Amino acid sequence: MSWIAKGIVNRTDHRLSMMLAVLSAGAALLLTLIVLFLIKESWPFLSSRWHSGSWFDWLQYQGWYPQENRFGMAPMLLASLAVTLGALIVALPVGLASAIYLQFYANPKVARTFRLLLTLLAGVPSVVFGLWGLTRIVPLIALWQPPGASLLAAILVLSLMVLPTIALTSAAALASVSGELLHGGIALGMRRKTQILHIMLPAARSNIFGGVLLATARALGETMAVLMVAGNVVQFPAGLFDPVRVLTANIALEMSYAMGDHRASLFASGLLLTAMVWLLSWGSYRVTRNGREAGQYG
Repeated sequence: MSWIAKGIVNRTDHRLSMMLAVLSAGAALLLTLIVLFLIKESWPFLSSRWHSGSWFDWLQYQGWYPQENRFGMAPMLLASLAVTLGALIVALPVGLASAIYLQFYANPKVARTFRLLLTLLAGVPSVVFGLWGLTRIVPLIALWQPPGASLLAAILVLSLMVLPTIALTSAAALASVSGELLHGGIALGMRRKTQILHIMLPAARSNIFGGVLLATARALGETMAVLMVAGNVVQFPAGLFDPVRVLTANIALEMSYAMGDHRASLFASGLLLTAMVWLLSWGSYRVTRNGREAGQYG
């Protein structure tokens, strides 16, 4: 390559690098502005609780009665965690089994079709899942245990929403494992099931766990589908058939008419959700990075 061609390539690489740096800085700035906006809007509520000595009262059970200046978010926080955990318990085994089938058992044509279906399922709008759950899942549960709109309905609908994320990320994690490990298992005479359970899954566990954490973040922030099927009653869930209200649904339902401390409390709950999702994303990044480092240096 001549020195002229090398100069052109270097200039192109430099421009591309600068453009990517600007875009990355813009994304980071946007995220920072969003967080600062949440802090600014929720600050009247947080500062009033700080000065009154009731800083943690909003995370305890005192009922959600904005007109009485009582903003107990504990029932909705617990409902959010219960819905998310329940959805993961349902979706994780199915998603992991789907990933194993895609990677090790399906022929290429079936695998491409199945992967396409999972991708399409991941792109279905949440309101469509909510509508399906409201017209199909809720009536079925109501036949068993009225009223039907409940924690269980939210778990089932949300598990279907996070299933494609778990399946696709787990399949990608299994595909990233070095083929030498699989060839070594074959050379040792291991059966396919033994290779998967004792070689491939342990080697891919960090990336699989990272994908599960990302699915958890999505489930925690889901609004519309859960709002439509959960029942929207502010109470601690005593069982799977109890109607509940999650934090995201509470924001969507009340933001249009909230004022004063009521409005600020909704922004505070949004700030809390943002912090939880950020922690999950950071955890996913750390787990995935540690897995890569262990694979590289271990």
